[in-house]
Amino acid sequence: MIRVGSTLPEVDFSLLVDGEITNPGTNELFAEKRVVMFAVPGAFTPTCSHSHLPGYVALADKFKAKGIDSIICLSVNDAFVMDAWGKASNAEEIIMLADGNAFFTRQIGMDMNTSNFGGVRSLRYSIYVEDGEVKKLNVEDPGRFDVSDAQTMLDSL
Repeated sequence: MIRVGSTLPEVDFSLLVDGEITNPGTNELFAEKRVVMFAVPGAFTPTCSHSHLPGYVALADKFKAKGIDSIICLSVNDAFVMDAWGKASNAEEIIMLADGNAFFTRQIGMDMNTSNFGGVRSLRYSIYVEDGEVKKLNVEDPGRFDVSDAQTMLDSL
């Protein structure tokens, strides 16, 4: 499992930009940047939609004021679902990034099998990354939402 001090693996993601699928890689998203990323088990799911994403939307300006270059929401969903979820959640300041095949999620050891929910999904976590290196990592225990929320991450910066 990834930990503080780890370098993120190079993976291509999916991102819908102006109606077109793009495939930014880890280096493009994280190199020479200060990035906060949080991962959720699934778009449009209750805790993710009512608490996790809205917290980062509400505090986006405060993250930017602390020098964060971008805020990324990651889920093992496709880019179309992530884009629709972002629009439905007024998440204009958040990069709604898709890890559709869970390549990244598996490589960093944050995958879980939720066969009764949707197959391979991501654990709920948040990370702060500087130039591709993990500086802070908050991983939730299964079924919990206590440490990966926006306020906890903001307070730790």
